[in-house]
Amino acid sequence: MIDVLVVDDDVRVAEINAAYVAKVAGFRVVGRAHSVADALARLRAHHVDLLLLDHYLPDGNGLALVQELRALGLQTDVIMVTAARDIGTVQAAMRQGALQYLVKPFNFAGLRTKLEAYAALRRTLDGGGEAEQAEVDRIFGALSVPGSANLPKGHSPTTAELVRQVLLAADGPISAQEIAERAGISRQTAQRYLKLLERSGRVRLSLKYGETGRPEHRYAWTAAGGG
Repeated sequence: MIDVLVVDDDVRVAEINAAYVAKVAGFRVVGRAHSVADALARLRAHHVDLLLLDHYLPDGNGLALVQELRALGLQTDVIMVTAARDIGTVQAAMRQGALQYLVKPFNFAGLRTKLEAYAALRRTLDGGGEAEQAEVDRIFGALSVPGSANLPKGHSPTTAELVRQVLLAADGPISAQEIAERAGISRQTAQRYLKLLERSGRVRLSLKYGETGRPEHRYAWTAAGGG
């Protein structure tokens, strides 16, 4: 299990985020904190794998908390979940090692894909050993969609990222319907993005034959896709 501490100054929002986390397989919430001091006390007292961290806190901010953690030698991973959307804060979060940055408001599907991608990244890293360049590229690209800025007109990088994260977190090839359900989008939208990603070589299409003889299209993210 991946132990998560949810930090948000708003008690109600913290409860909602904690409920979201609890719905994702492999994750459990071990506490909620509503200030920098409260979060630090909990992190000192108990091991936490992942910090779901708001930036605006009553006695400081999330990035200051991350700095304090590193000064204490605590290597807890961080996903920022905040209304702060100025580029300076986003850049600072990247430089301080936040693995993801989720802008409020967001829905369950948005957070779930981030968590599932994080879990997939941990599984890769926990394997240990040495990595060839392709594996290094896959690790560093595990939380983003390569080339998303060059998507055709009418395609959203956010939706492409949702589809990619679902594929990355899957144990094997899955159907467009499964992808749609996990990403919180329609089946038609999922199919449109899957076709685009397949044409770019990032998604591999395979056929699964059932008793009816009609093949089901199933999709998997490829190593060539950078994640």
